Amino acid sequence: MKILHKTLLAGLLSLPLLAQAADYQVVAAASTLKFHGTYQGEGFDGTFPQWKASIRYDPQHLDQSSFDVVISLANAATGDSNRDQSLPTADFFDAAHFPTAHFTTQSFRKAADGSILADGTLALKGHSHPVVLKVNFTPAGKGATLDVSTQLQRLDYGVGSGDYADTSVIGKDVDVSAHLQLTGP
Repeated sequence: MKILHKTLLAGLLSLPLLAQAADYQVVAAASTLKFHGTYQGEGFDGTFPQWKASIRYDPQHLDQSSFDVVISLANAATGDSNRDQSLPTADFFDAAHFPTAHFTTQSFRKAADGSILADGTLALKGHSHPVVLKVNFTPAGKGATLDVSTQLQRLDYGVGSGDYADTSVIGKDVDVSAHLQLTGP
């Protein structure tokens, strides 16, 4: 019985020593979510000014890490008033019926070159597809910076349908990136 108590006590005392991924808070004012596309061969940049992210991350314990990001689509901004008025419409994001996009991770892994990749799913405009994010996490004091990037095929999600499905006018590839300033636990 004494041995059982000692074993149980030793087990309980070691619990705080078990590594866990840390929950981080996003500093919204210092963080951005951007996209880059092409229109008639010319590049343009845009931002999603309204989004929320839950970030749990530890590069040493990727199995305990997770990203959950919800993006408001109605306010996408590119600096071009015609484009900005078109993006929330049914031809593009259809924000009236699909007000948000949602990205969640399923797993993380190390690539052959040592970089970190996050495997997840993006739900956008009624379509869900696998997405792989390139992850760059840099600890800084009691926080960190987190940079992620990926390339999406807009037509996979029905973005730019109808007359706008012509990829010679609006490019099929859209680069998405985020720079997050995080405060730590």
